[in-house]
Amino acid sequence: MPRIQSAKKRMRQAKTHTALNRTQRSQLRSAIKKVRSAGADAAQAAYDEAAKLIDRAGRKRLIHPNAAARQKSRLAKLVKTGAKK
Repeated sequence: MPRIQSAKKRMRQAKTHTALNRTQRSQLRSAIKKVRSAGADAAQAAYDEAAKLIDRAGRKRLIHPNAAARQKSRLAKLVKTGAKK
């Protein structure tokens, strides 16, 4: 256990941030899965929601910004080809 007050505070903050990051990462993964499993008609709506979450995660550094761009690109490609079928 930390003895210094600033270290105690960092521990409390880390615990809070870990919980928030875990929920946001879970929402992000669920949204991506929803896009992949959606039919052709619902895929665009699911993609729009997932794109918002991916953008936010990249901005907040929950995931790397390049990883966010890559995921968005792959999902957009999937939605576009799925819509043609």
